[in-house]
Amino acid sequence: MRSRLPRTACLLRLVALCLLLSHTAAYFGLTGREPLVFLPAPFSNEPPTGKAHLKQCEQMTLTRRQKRLCRREPGLAETLRESVRLSLLECRYQFRNERWNCSLDGRGSLLKRAFKETAFLLAVSSAALTHALAKACSSGRMERCTCDDSPGIQHREAWQWGVCGDNLKYSTKFLKKFLGQKKVSKDLRAQVDTHNINVGIRAVKSGLKTTCKCHGVSGSCAVRTCWKQLSPFHDTGRLLKYRYDTAVRVLSVTNAATGETELAGPRRHGQSLRTTDLVYLEDSPSFCRPSRYSPGTGGRSCAKDTSCQSLCCGRGYNTAMRLTSLSCHCQVRWCCHVECQTCVREEEVYTCKNA
Repeated sequence: MRSRLPRTACLLRLVALCLLLSHTAAYFGLTGREPLVFLPAPFSNEPPTGKAHLKQCEQMTLTRRQKRLCRREPGLAETLRESVRLSLLECRYQFRNERWNCSLDGRGSLLKRAFKETAFLLAVSSAALTHALAKACSSGRMERCTCDDSPGIQHREAWQWGVCGDNLKYSTKFLKKFLGQKKVSKDLRAQVDTHNINVGIRAVKSGLKTTCKCHGVSGSCAVRTCWKQLSPFHDTGRLLKYRYDTAVRVLSVTNAATGETELAGPRRHGQSLRTTDLVYLEDSPSFCRPSRYSPGTGGRSCAKDTSCQSLCCGRGYNTAMRLTSLSCHCQVRWCCHVECQTCVREEEVYTCKNA
């Protein structure tokens, strides 16, 4: 029997912020049902002009309320696209040597389950959207927000000195409004999804740094301007991959004091479940052979001494020779360029056997 999840959970479908919680709903982004036929390019230097953003909003699979917000904010559509690009590239990078390599094949079936991989997708997607929104504010691509409002920083002065802080405060506030987050459901799956989404947001917050710049005669620090700056998203991705490696399997328990249901897992090192832990409900498949969840590892490239044994799942690997071109014998010429020759090198390539 299918349980109905709250409307709040269904609104989290944007950019992988929820799993397949409603069988009739439409989806968008990294974990959407529809294939990603294009990988959006990074932000352009200029905000969209005219009514170009209106067409972009209509092309996205959003709720009616989300489309209305998208049309009001000319920079939002491009920000959503950027968040998809960030999350997809980072997911592929972090899992490049894993059996599951963030393949988009079979994701529809995978997202119906509560695996560790699903937890990572939720976290990295919410992190990417939070990061992209904060960056869009500080770079002037959003009309309704600007630099972060740290004490002592005037917006006009910040722009003048080129130290406009990343507005994480506005980003998280707008994100909750856009997703329509309300009270967490009593449904176990919805609680797990919401928990992992918040893990992604916290990962971005943990990378927020205060950076200062001195202004004065001869480099003196008579005047100092400080601003908030996010870490590169690759740092966030690396942190979330660590959370994936240490993810906790949970179940639902009732709090004797409040009567509310909450998530609980085994105590590790004397600690109970933390708000920064990725959580899951069921063990993942091996991802070794083609299945409804992934295309398997057959034909994947591997490193002979480090990853072939695990990646190929004991099936062995094929060895082939390949010629590669590279620059060599480089010299600096006056003035001022480098001249190189092209050398051809033969190298061994290893790929996992299919059977």
